[in-house]
Amino acid sequence: LERAATRAARRGDERAHRAVRARMASNKRARATPATTPATTLADANLIAQLVDVDGVAAGPELDLPPDVGARELQSLLRELLRASSANPEDDDRLTTPYAFYVDGEEVTGALAATIVERKISVEQVLKIVYQPQSVFRVRAVTRCSAAIAGHAEAVLSVAFSSDGKHLASGSGDSTIRMWNLDSQAPKHTLKGHTNWVLCIAWSADNVYLASGGMDSAVRLWDPITGEARGGPMKGHKKHVTALAWEPAHVAYPVVRFCSASADGSVRVWDAVRRACLFTMSAHTKAIASVKWGGEGLIYTASRDTTIYVWDANDGKVVRQLKGHGHWVNSLALSTEYALRTGPYDHTGKKPENDAQAKAQALTRYKAATGGKPERLVSGSDDYTMFMWEPSTTKTPLQRLTGHQQLINHVLFSPDGRYFASASFDKGVKLWDGLTGKFITSFRGHVGAVYQLAWSADSRLLMSASKDSTMKVWDARLKKLKEDLPGHADEVYAVDWSPMGTKAASGGKDKMLRLWMH
Repeated sequence: LERAATRAARRGDERAHRAVRARMASNKRARATPATTPATTLADANLIAQLVDVDGVAAGPELDLPPDVGARELQSLLRELLRASSANPEDDDRLTTPYAFYVDGEEVTGALAATIVERKISVEQVLKIVYQPQSVFRVRAVTRCSAAIAGHAEAVLSVAFSSDGKHLASGSGDSTIRMWNLDSQAPKHTLKGHTNWVLCIAWSADNVYLASGGMDSAVRLWDPITGEARGGPMKGHKKHVTALAWEPAHVAYPVVRFCSASADGSVRVWDAVRRACLFTMSAHTKAIASVKWGGEGLIYTASRDTTIYVWDANDGKVVRQLKGHGHWVNSLALSTEYALRTGPYDHTGKKPENDAQAKAQALTRYKAATGGKPERLVSGSDDYTMFMWEPSTTKTPLQRLTGHQQLINHVLFSPDGRYFASASFDKGVKLWDGLTGKFITSFRGHVGAVYQLAWSADSRLLMSASKDSTMKVWDARLKKLKEDLPGHADEVYAVDWSPMGTKAASGGKDKMLRLWMH
């Protein structure tokens, strides 16, 4: 066309010259016009897809699917594929389990075509649809305050439900711990013994003991049934006790050992029956902010010296040191934390018949939580970042997670380990993929710093407590606010959701303990 235009110009043929130039412009416009959009293509053509599990194992052959197929149709399709491959369909739990479906990390909530267009996924190759099991029970969001119970004389600093969800305890700045009756919604016992603020409380997985640590540097044990102290203070720490953790029920049942972390930089492992310190672990140079007792025979500690130490729970030796943060490490979260906390109890709270059965149930639940993979650890810091680790295998972080604009106060894995959430002083809550560390969404709504988080037992809902005196319930699947819960008169410091899913509890600066229900 260029040569034809030049020849026409030389001949002086103005009309031919203009015609050739018009054709050239038309060709350029045609090349610049984009091809048919994916939406139009998908609306007319079927998709070749394959259903695979988290490990990439296919449930069946490649399928020819219409573009408007949704989660409900995929659920029916998957059950038919699993039934065809099952040796014993009548007793196969997989056929009654509800599933969630993901394409490129995005959950399919509407039509499959909409997810593909949104994520700009190519359909020229076989589409891998990942299915993940969900909990068979569903927790309803708490929507109202069922009781505002006075009793504490100072701010409530910690609240914790027992592993079966039938008992509730709170620790306060008035140096007492209170046990609450969840049926009558009234105070049950007042546990007196500490001489200064009670900073942390922790239930043993068999609910035989409640441990507490405070500003008075002492660790105390209590009988949750009678409210009596199990002996006097257990002394050894030189500064205030910041965190407590019990040995998992699948390792030893009845649960006897627990550990306490202190601002003196040491961790002490105690025998609750003999009330003696078994050994002390000292390597940190500054205050320890968080301690977790993992299910693989390891204890994890996070400190203000910017490091995380991994210890052998049997002899107290250092296994490895995890470095990466540039400021205080405030919070640790374990992917198996919920299974370790609840031990042999599921959402029904049914008590095992004997200790052997309890230990076996706890081990079954722990194995289900890990899925045969190592535990994952997430650390949140004052340097505005988080790291994801696999501490039992390597000291190299799997991921460095950025996004928060201020220090990270609390990180917490969902009960199924599929998500974890982070709360920050930047007034935001962020949701992350629990397997890869990939960012999912931000929850915005609080107008003050977010202090603490709590997940519902079915991993579908997340509750956050804030400086703005409110709590909020977020829907992890729909990525939006589910309920706004005002009620407290001042900052809300502590929140916990019962493992049974029926109640939540919160406490704060207004000295009130509030119970929340649907």
